[in-house]
Amino acid sequence: MPTKHSMKRFAQAKSNMKKQIVTMAIAAAAAMAISSCDEDTKTLGNSLTNDGDKLSMTTSVYNASSQTILADSVLTSSIVSYLGCVEDPQTKSIVKSGFTTQFNILDNIYISDDKYFDHRDKDDNGLVADSCDIILYSDTPFKNYGKLLATQLRIRELKEPVSQDRYYYSNYSPESIIRTDEGAINVDHVFTFTNMTDGDSKRSGTNYLNNIRIPLNQPYSKDGVKYYSNYGTYILRELTQRLKNKSTKMLNSYVFAKEVCPGLSFEVTDGLGFHSEITDVGLRIYYHLNRDSLFNATLTLAGTEEVMHTTTITNNKERLAQLAADANNSDYSYLKTPAGLFTEVTLPVEEIWAGHEKDSLLAAKMTFQRLNNDTVDSRSLGTPSTLLMVMKDSLYTFFEKKKLPDSRTSYLVSYNSSYNTYTFTNLSNLITTIHNKKVKGTDGDANWTAKNPNWNKVVLVPVYAVVPSNSSTPTRVINDMSLTSTRLLGGKSYPIEVNVVYARFKK
Repeated sequence: MPTKHSMKRFAQAKSNMKKQIVTMAIAAAAAMAISSCDEDTKTLGNSLTNDGDKLSMTTSVYNASSQTILADSVLTSSIVSYLGCVEDPQTKSIVKSGFTTQFNILDNIYISDDKYFDHRDKDDNGLVADSCDIILYSDTPFKNYGKLLATQLRIRELKEPVSQDRYYYSNYSPESIIRTDEGAINVDHVFTFTNMTDGDSKRSGTNYLNNIRIPLNQPYSKDGVKYYSNYGTYILRELTQRLKNKSTKMLNSYVFAKEVCPGLSFEVTDGLGFHSEITDVGLRIYYHLNRDSLFNATLTLAGTEEVMHTTTITNNKERLAQLAADANNSDYSYLKTPAGLFTEVTLPVEEIWAGHEKDSLLAAKMTFQRLNNDTVDSRSLGTPSTLLMVMKDSLYTFFEKKKLPDSRTSYLVSYNSSYNTYTFTNLSNLITTIHNKKVKGTDGDANWTAKNPNWNKVVLVPVYAVVPSNSSTPTRVINDMSLTSTRLLGGKSYPIEVNVVYARFKK
C-alpha cells in the first residue's frame, strides 16, 4: 500500500513531468515558429533534446487536403460598413455593397431652448434648421477600381428600425422597410473620388479623412406634417420637444430610432468602380441661436457601433460557384471577399495519432503558400491581410457569439509578405482537441464520424481584427467585407504539409 510520502513523491514527479512537457512544447512551438516556410523539420527534435534528457522527441510530416467552398453570406458588423459597385476582374461579374445605419443619441445631448432659435417657419412659427447633411467618412483613400470620374449613390429613409433581436447576414435586403410614401427621404447624389468642397490645404492635413457629403435640404414630411425647409428641421423639433419632456419619457438611441429616425439606407445606383469601407457616418444639422447675440450652432448625430448597422452584399453566386469548381479540379483553393469564397481544410488527425497514442503532441505547423495573381492592373483586388482558422461546424457561431481566437479551436494569423505565406505554428492543441473529441464520440457510437462529417475540417476565413493601439491582442474579430482575392496552393492535386513534433518519456 503506498505510503503518504510515496504518494507525495508521485504527485511531485507527475507535476514535474507536466512542467517538462509544457516547457518542451513551448520550445518546440518556438522552434517551428522561427523556422522558415521551406525548412526541413526532420532534425527539429535533435535541436530540442539530447540523449541525456528524459524525453524522446520525434518529428513527422503528414498531408492535409483543401478545397474551395462558397460562402453564401457572412455576418455583418456595426464596426465598419461598405459602399460601392465594381466589376470583379476574375469573375467579370458585378459586386455591390450597400448599408443601413441608425444614429446614436448621447446621454448628455444638449440643444438650446427653442425660444432662442433665430429662424422660424412663417406658417407655424416653429424653429427651423438652416441646413442639414449626411457625411460619410473613410479611414482609407477612395480607390478607383474602374475608369469612372463620378459615382451616384441613393439615400433613402427607413420606415421602421431594423430589429435588434436577430442576426443580419450580408444577403439581407432592407427593401421591405424602406419608406416609399410622398415626403420621405429619397435623394440621389453624385460625388467624385476627391471631395472638391474641401480645399487642398484641408485635404493635405495629417488628420484629414476622405469623405462624401450629401445635402438633405429638400422639403420633408412625416405623419402628415410638412417641414418645408429640410430634414434637419424635423429632427430639431422632435428632439427639442422630447428634451423638454425628458422627465416623463427617456430619450435614448432606442427611442430615437423607434419614434424619430429609424435610420437611412445607402446604395450605389450608377457608376462602376467605387468601393470603400465607411468607418463613420454623421447626420449634421446647422442652425442659428440668438441669445443677446447671433451665433451658429451644429448638432451632429453619429452612426456609431453602439447602434444597428447592416451591410448588404450582392455577388454573382453562379460565377463564384464556377470559380470554386475550377479550383477544386486544380492545385489551388480560393479566398475571396466580400461574401465570396473560403478554403476548407481536412486535417489528417487519424494519421497523426496512429501509433502515437502514448505520445504527447508538442507542436504542429501548417503553411499555406499564396499564388501571385496572373495579371496585375489598377483593378486588381487586394490580398487578405488576416485569416481566421476555425472549426467548420463553428463557422457561424464564432461570429454570432463574438468569440475570440483561443489557440485551441480557432487561430488568427497575418499575411507574411516576405514569404508570400500564411503560417499557423501552434496547431497541436487543435489536433489534440479534435482527436480527443473523436475518441470520446466513437467510444459511445460506432457511427459517430459518419454522423459528424465535419469532425476534422477547419475553414480559413479572411477577417478584420480590431486591435487597440495599446495592445497586440484583438478585442473583436469580424468578417472582412472589403475587396480581396487570392489563391492558395492546395486543391485536388497539391497536398499541404502538416509538420508535427511528438514527445515520449523514456523508460
